[in-house]
Amino acid sequence: MAGLVSAALAQIPLPTANPQTQFSSGQSVVPVYEGWMKNPDGTFTFVFGYFNRNRKEEPVIPAGPNNKLEPGPADRGQPTFFLPRRQPWVFRVQVPADWGQKELVWSITVNGKTERAYAQMILEEEILERMIMARGNLNPGEDDPNKPPTVTIAPVTGATLANPVTLTATVTDDGLPKPRVPKTPSPDANGTAQVNNSGRLLPTGLNVTWYQYGGPAKVDFDSTGPIAVSNGRAPVTARFTAPGTYILRALASDGGLQKAAEITVTVK
Repeated sequence: MAGLVSAALAQIPLPTANPQTQFSSGQSVVPVYEGWMKNPDGTFTFVFGYFNRNRKEEPVIPAGPNNKLEPGPADRGQPTFFLPRRQPWVFRVQVPADWGQKELVWSITVNGKTERAYAQMILEEEILERMIMARGNLNPGEDDPNKPPTVTIAPVTGATLANPVTLTATVTDDGLPKPRVPKTPSPDANGTAQVNNSGRLLPTGLNVTWYQYGGPAKVDFDSTGPIAVSNGRAPVTARFTAPGTYILRALASDGGLQKAAEITVTVK
């Protein structure tokens, strides 16, 4: 199994530019083929992520000539809003049982550059659902008693440009793994508490991260998270800058496994 995971991860293309060269905008978005899974009904699922080479720019690329899958319909429910940097395991396409060794190609064109990912059912690229939930970590594997959290998002109505909406993720979990005891940051020479690079301490138990998957413009969350779950809930306020249909996701984590839920919001 470790070999399968290593082989799958080895297929992820890395930037070829000088790693010291960083760009805020103007760069391409690279679709990434993460691997494939066999479904109980005999069909198969291809799993994709992406690498937005920009550190700040978040391109909006509607499904169509500049964001398409081939062969078949160009729109397979792929992301249309691209967060900065590497975003793994965000998008899935189911193909029939008789797919064989055909390729499914995801193409993204932005800032004058077209990038492609080629999905094919190669034995070494088979992955497991649990690997995705564990974000690539299979240790200790299927014997782990931990179950992923369950997460749902309450529906919302009446979203407008003038009125922000409250999104509420409801999360339940089996209590595993046990939350680690948070460490008190050690003060520096000036007596100021030291924190991590994000500027804050991360939750040590059940938490939710909110992010945008699609929409005509950027959604402003009052906090993307991770937000500690309190009384089974993790609310957030979202503000919209353009009318249209938005797809938002809540990713619940128990510290070991993760599970996402999705909501579509129509803004007038």
